[in-house]
Amino acid sequence: MKIGLVRHFKVKRGYPNSIVSSEELMQWVEEYEASDVEENEVDLSGGEWKSCYSSDISRAQVTARKVFDGNIIFQEELREIPLSPLFPSRMKLPLFIHLMAIRLAWWFNHPSQSVSKRDVLNKIERIVDRVISENQDVLIVGHGGVMMFMRKELIRRGFSGPSFKRPENGKVYIFEAEKG
Repeated sequence: MKIGLVRHFKVKRGYPNSIVSSEELMQWVEEYEASDVEENEVDLSGGEWKSCYSSDISRAQVTARKVFDGNIIFQEELREIPLSPLFPSRMKLPLFIHLMAIRLAWWFNHPSQSVSKRDVLNKIERIVDRVISENQDVLIVGHGGVMMFMRKELIRRGFSGPSFKRPENGKVYIFEAEKG
């Protein structure tokens, strides 16, 4: 059994200016969520893909429809981890400070975050349970942050596959169940 993780195609809306307020950051998030994507060819060799799960966010849906011809199961559980700013809405800071503070707040379950780390990990466990129960080659189209945690869960369950810090857009990362 193989599981192919695919990050959605590259989003056309680039990153915001390097110094932004929390308000500007959230405006950018809205624009990013609504942005079109830059499609690319995806090498699907390496698996006999029988089913496909995808985030229900449009950039993932477009990607899933491009890479898989059959029925696609769209799942809210595969959405990216939401950003919830920590700083006052008009305070301007470098973008990387905002993003680092949000990631740390999420990692340490700060109450400012709308979704807890445990919630995300539970969702990933449920999706992996469902996919493994199919006992066939499955594609999962999602987002970078979720893919990093999904990779960890697959490795924990005895799958082998590539390492990545930030998955490339529109590329399949194949994880294979250990024989035995």
